[in-house]
Amino acid sequence: MKNLLLFIGGLFLFFISCSPKPVAVAAIADGGWRFLGDKWVNFGADHDELFLGNIKDDFRQIRLRVTDGPLHVMDMKVHFDNGAVQDVPLRSVIRQGQQSRVIDLEGGLRHLQKITFWYETVGYRKGRSRVAVWAYR
Repeated sequence: MKNLLLFIGGLFLFFISCSPKPVAVAAIADGGWRFLGDKWVNFGADHDELFLGNIKDDFRQIRLRVTDGPLHVMDMKVHFDNGAVQDVPLRSVIRQGQQSRVIDLEGGLRHLQKITFWYETVGYRKGRSRVAVWAYR
């Protein structure tokens, strides 16, 4: 009986350790910059939206970080909760492991709803890239 309980307890701990860990939506790093979300982008020229409706803070600045492959970001629109939209013409290639310039949000502290960006993966294979959005209060 004792061996059975030890086996079940060990099995329970094994499954708990193998289960996916929750991802913190609001990770804070790099001098107060806060991770808001990320998006996998792939296969040539396209556009995507990153919805940020569940973020409970207001921010003054944002920036993009790119991993897993270089990305040519052509344009970005930041949508605020009051319906206003800020157009941010980036027109720059962000290399793997690097980030965009710091983008000041118009009007000071703003509550973000979503970010739409137009991009093109670059390089020989034109594979996938991960774009992460970080914000500063």
